[in-house]
Amino acid sequence: MTGAAWRTALGDGLGEVWHRLLAGDDGFVDVASPHRLRNARAAVIAALPEPPSERLRVLAVDTLQRAAREAGVDVRAPSTRLVLGTSLGAFLDDAAEREAPLHAWADDVARTVGAGARPVALSTACSSGSDAILVGAQLIRGGLAEVCLCGGVDVLTPSKRLAHSALSTMTPSRPRAFDVRHDGMLLGEGAGFLVLESVARAQARSVTPLALYRGGGSANDAASMTSPDPSAAGARLAMLRSLEDAGLAPGEIGLVNGHGSATPVNDRAERDALKAVFGEGPGPLVFATKGNFGHTLGATGALEAIALILGLREQVAPPIAGLEEPDPSFPFPLPMGQAVRHAARCGLSLTLGFGGFDTSLVFEVPR
Repeated sequence: MTGAAWRTALGDGLGEVWHRLLAGDDGFVDVASPHRLRNARAAVIAALPEPPSERLRVLAVDTLQRAAREAGVDVRAPSTRLVLGTSLGAFLDDAAEREAPLHAWADDVARTVGAGARPVALSTACSSGSDAILVGAQLIRGGLAEVCLCGGVDVLTPSKRLAHSALSTMTPSRPRAFDVRHDGMLLGEGAGFLVLESVARAQARSVTPLALYRGGGSANDAASMTSPDPSAAGARLAMLRSLEDAGLAPGEIGLVNGHGSATPVNDRAERDALKAVFGEGPGPLVFATKGNFGHTLGATGALEAIALILGLREQVAPPIAGLEEPDPSFPFPLPMGQAVRHAARCGLSLTLGFGGFDTSLVFEVPR
């Protein structure tokens, strides 16, 4: 990975946002709604236009272009592919979007940045950003692209807020991932994109990678449209597949950016999956960022992959926002109250989506 960029409710500079994560900051503010909600707060990005379709386009274009500039790659080259993920984007709240093909937003983004090839568009609920990275890596491995700009983008809309309020996945207080008082998440919006290219190509350009993509894995364990399988079979399988793809043993993973949605059902399933993969003994340090960024749906996997890479590079994990009374059954260390130093070289990012979509990505930062 030779470049990355994000835009979040905490800001858009890699260093700026990382420092705010280490400080335990969050981006939640009161956001007016025409509906009665369990919680009026959400993590929004200021100064974005309306309607939601334009908001989505601006977020994607700005973040893509910054990632490409950082990596020194040309979006217009035919050998560069865009792999763009979103959950539902603007589809639920923008009538014009519902009259167009589901991939039309990605075509619009590609035209705006002058992409030299048709984009790959995907939607796998909250795993969309992670799956875009996994797909981009496979395109490069298969010789179908030399460079992939891949990641996810999503925007806050009234329908999403109403739906999560009605489902009771929205907390009436604040997100508290892996805390005994966890009772739900709050929504956010954002975009995150990574630039993937082969090590040989990066060396030929005399570019030092930010991190190495070692492997990825996915699975599906839907128990309903919204609930994960309580056995956590899919999350476990996704992590094991990613480790096999990376050629690593579980004990070589020292840092995990967990899904950490702070809903009791998801937290329990994630706990059990981590325990099944990493065992009962000393295991990885586990952190989570949805208490800072909000749950950004289709963007969350990409934002969390970037946060994992920064955590590996800086050898520090940010505290989990809202965590005060850790679940005593959680088997691994959790950073609480302050950032925690570590010496991990390899890390894993886990994303769990509605519809049972589970995706795991493994990265390494050589020492």
